[in-house]
Amino acid sequence: MCGRTACSLAADSLRRACAYRDRRGQHRQPEWVRGERYQPSYNKGPQSSGPVLLSRRHLHQDADSSERVLMDMRWGLVPSWFKQDNPSKLQFNTSNCRSDTMLSKSSYQGALRKGKRCVVLADGFYEWQQQSGGKQPYFIYFPQTKDAMDKETEGDEEWKGWRLLTMAGIFDCWEPPAGGEMMYTYTIITVDASKDLSFIHHRQVRAGKGVAGMPAILDGDEAIRKWLDFAEVPTQEAVKLIQPTENIVFHPVSTFVNNIRNNTPECVAPIELGVKKEVKATPSNKVMLGWLKSSQEVSPQKKENCLLKWTSQFIHSPSPKKTSTDVLQQWLGKQGQPAVKKHKA
Repeated sequence: MCGRTACSLAADSLRRACAYRDRRGQHRQPEWVRGERYQPSYNKGPQSSGPVLLSRRHLHQDADSSERVLMDMRWGLVPSWFKQDNPSKLQFNTSNCRSDTMLSKSSYQGALRKGKRCVVLADGFYEWQQQSGGKQPYFIYFPQTKDAMDKETEGDEEWKGWRLLTMAGIFDCWEPPAGGEMMYTYTIITVDASKDLSFIHHRQVRAGKGVAGMPAILDGDEAIRKWLDFAEVPTQEAVKLIQPTENIVFHPVSTFVNNIRNNTPECVAPIELGVKKEVKATPSNKVMLGWLKSSQEVSPQKKENCLLKWTSQFIHSPSPKKTSTDVLQQWLGKQGQPAVKKHKA
C-alpha cells in the first residue's frame, strides 16, 4: 500500500518542476489553486494534505482539458454522496484504492466515471519490510539523473533536479450537508507490487480480500497527459495505464520516519543496514550528506531553498528501464554502501 510519502519542494518550485507542453505544444507551468495551503513535508500521511495535478476543466468548464492546475487536497477520498456532517465519520479507509475494484466500489466509481482523475505528486513514498526485529522502512522513487541535486534554476529556465514521482489518483469534491466550504480529497490507486518491490511488500489474497501492493505510477508525460485529459481520453482507455512499473529504485532509511511527527531530511537519508551509526562521508555520498546537513543549519528564511531540488519529467519521454545506476547508487554504491539496490530473487 502507499501509506506515507514525502514532498519537500516549496510551492513555487513545485510549480516550475511540473512544467509541461499543452495541446498546442506550448511550454506551460500549472497554476496553483489554493497554493497558500500547501506545506512541504518529508513525512506525509493520510488525512494530511498534499499536491495533486488535475485538468483545469474540472474547475472551469470552458478551459482546455489539456491545461493543468496544481491543487492542495486532503489525502483520503470523501465521496461527494457522503451525507454526514463530519468526513472523519467515514467508516472505511479511502487513502488507497485498489485498481481491481475501483470501477465497482461506490466510493470511487462515480468520481472515476466523471473523469475525476488526478496525479499525486511526491519525492517518493515509504514502504516497510516486515523483519524478525520489527519493520525496516525504505524510500522508493524514480531513478535520477546526474544533475538531480544541482542548484535550483530560476524563472522560466528548465528545471533541473530530482524527478518527482507521479502517482495515479482519483479525487472528489464533498460539500458539508449544512453548507460551508467544499472539500477536495483524493485517493492513490494501487496495483500489485513490481518484481523488484515484492520482497518489501506484496499483495496477498486472504479470504478473498487483497492487500495493496504499490502505487500506480505514471511514467512520463504521455501517460500523465492521458490520465489527466478526461475530455479526450475516456475512462476505459485511461485505466489501461494503471499497471506496475519496474522503473523505480529504493534505499533503506532510518526508523526515524516511523513517527509521523518527525519531519526533517533525516526521513529520506540513506542508511547502512546493520550499522547503528551515521553513514560516514565518502566521495560517493558526501553530496547527499552535505545537503542534509546544510538543510538543517540554515535560517528559517532560507530553509525552503535548501529542500531537495527536483526536475521536470513532464516534457521528456519515460526513462529507459535499465536505469538502476541512478544518482543515489552513484553516491552510495561505489564505496560499498548499501545504496539504492534492486532485489534479486
